[in-house]
Amino acid sequence: MSVATAPAAPDWARLRADFPALRRRVHGKPLAYLDNANTAQRPEAVLAAMDRYHREYNANVSRAVHTLGTEATAAYEAVRDTLAAFINAPSRDGVVLTRGTTEGINLVAYSWGGANLRPGDAVLVTGMEHHANIVPWQMACERAGATLKVLPVTDAGELDLAALPALLTPEVRLFAFVHVSNALGTVNPARELCALARERGVLTLVDGSQAAPHLPVDVQAIGCDFYAITGHKMFGPTGSGALWGRPALLAAMPPFMGGGEMIREVAFEGTTFADPPHRFEAGTPNIAGLIGLGAAAGYLTDIGMAAIAGRERALAAHARERLAAVPGLRLVGAEAPDRVPVFSFVVDGAQAQDVATLIDLDGIAVRSGHHCTHPLMRRFGVPATCRASLAFYNTEAEVDALAASLRRARDLLA
Repeated sequence: MSVATAPAAPDWARLRADFPALRRRVHGKPLAYLDNANTAQRPEAVLAAMDRYHREYNANVSRAVHTLGTEATAAYEAVRDTLAAFINAPSRDGVVLTRGTTEGINLVAYSWGGANLRPGDAVLVTGMEHHANIVPWQMACERAGATLKVLPVTDAGELDLAALPALLTPEVRLFAFVHVSNALGTVNPARELCALARERGVLTLVDGSQAAPHLPVDVQAIGCDFYAITGHKMFGPTGSGALWGRPALLAAMPPFMGGGEMIREVAFEGTTFADPPHRFEAGTPNIAGLIGLGAAAGYLTDIGMAAIAGRERALAAHARERLAAVPGLRLVGAEAPDRVPVFSFVVDGAQAQDVATLIDLDGIAVRSGHHCTHPLMRRFGVPATCRASLAFYNTEAEVDALAASLRRARDLLA
């Protein structure tokens, strides 16, 4: 009788070697790239997939029957299947290919919002949203005469779940929330939030930009109505992403933009539109970028998102311990136990930009600023933070180098 064996753990050092940018030296020091929540690096598999398109079958999609056009269309449409599998969508029919989460959210706000929001309605968001999940809803509410409501954030950096039932009032039509906070690293209980909304007949949109690179995503288990992801956060190209929506909802939504590809028949007397998802993909897309996104999703799938999540839990624990030991450093909203390795912090007596500039001299890349979360920064009483955001290819040694560099920077700036 054979005995099942557990799959071997990924060789993280070998996987790190897949990323050519990580071999750089900056100011004579080895690069420690800790700005992954902003933009992650790209593996050779992604670069090769994009290069092959440019070199071998550079043609427009769905426009020609010649060989190059057919090959480009096949590669482009295969991305839809890859992404459907990556987020466990029930079919490819709900996968709209976009330029990123920002476009996906704007699509829903404009198309669904324009068709469904009325005066007196409300949209609920949270206090930890990226501006891309605030501003489109403000604009949609202004157009419709609806109101925007906000679920608060606790001192620990978590959503105030106790306040949620009272906010899900009958006038709320949609609840839009971030799966993982880009500023704090908090993992929100997406399934629980969606279930509570669904009980009250409220639709849900989940910003999955920061979840897709770190966690297994299963839109069926989450139970959301819309889920948006961004390519450059998940080791793919900029200008690429996807919106998943329930096909029945997409079928009832008018187009977001007009142009080629999104039509069935055009006449001066009127136009009939293609079925979703193509109804929402007007014009020539970022073909190479989306092919690269498909390659990125395939690369992550081959590693295994559960393995990546486990690796990053260990990195997060190490980073929390090392950062908390730096004199004068205060972690912002980092008490949430369920988190990915993203940490915002301030250093006593120092501006965030000055800290980031100094540690860059040690080859360490972090982001400084408000991280497109002005309301969240105000909630914690800070104008800006430094943010260290790790990926599976980062190492404990890089975290140690960050802590040592921050100690030196504080001594210089305090």
